[in-house]
Amino acid sequence: MSTSLETLSVASATDGVCEISLARPKLLNRFDNQAQVELAAVLEDLAKDEDVRAIVLGSTGKAFSAGGDFALMQAAHDHDDARRETVEAGLRLVRSFTALPQPIVAAMQGSAIGLGATVALMCDVVVAARSAKLADTHVKVGLVAGDGGCLVWPQAAGMLRARRYLLTGDALDAETAYQFGMVTDLVDEPAEALPCAREIARRIAGLAPLAVRGTKRALNHVTSLRAAEVVELAFELEERTLTSDDLLEGIASFKEGRAANFVGR
Repeated sequence: MSTSLETLSVASATDGVCEISLARPKLLNRFDNQAQVELAAVLEDLAKDEDVRAIVLGSTGKAFSAGGDFALMQAAHDHDDARRETVEAGLRLVRSFTALPQPIVAAMQGSAIGLGATVALMCDVVVAARSAKLADTHVKVGLVAGDGGCLVWPQAAGMLRARRYLLTGDALDAETAYQFGMVTDLVDEPAEALPCAREIARRIAGLAPLAVRGTKRALNHVTSLRAAEVVELAFELEERTLTSDDLLEGIASFKEGRAANFVGR
């Protein structure tokens, strides 16, 4: 198991269930490169552990994850090495999910935005509190939705709905996301999300391991085929927008609470 984790915590498996928690509540569990690499490394380690039959992915604080980190975006805009590192970290994270042999259950006690939404939707089961929201806001800050959004949103909601929300950056409440098939289980209160996710994971862990892993492997194959078609292209397109003036304007407008004035360069 990975050691010296700073952005998340991992609880040892109990009855075949391992629990991961995004653990930077003061930052709303935003994903910088370190957070992406640490989560990917943990999933890669767990993939080799046959004693782990199911995984719960939750978070601390009021947000599941607020998505990408503005400081990271700024660095990626200004420096070629930082930009390439960001893309490689994102690709590794997506691949760690598509190769994971154990079912993983997301516990969304709060909202999942941008990359946070992608991470939730990469899971096999998504439990969400009714007050939570899902959104991929890349276009609102001048970026292509390249970190897996173009993969998981069409798979979860269908292509037309994915187009509608990825091209506008509009948010979905959990109830609408449930109706669209993006959330599998709704709970009334944020505090109920994690216990519900744990119960589902325990039920999965109690089933025949060969049957569960075989089913998950087949499902992973479907996602991997689609990922091979779109993910590298989407990341390449996102990388281009990381160099744009529009990105800087998107970040500035968000921080200043005003409408962005995008110019297309």
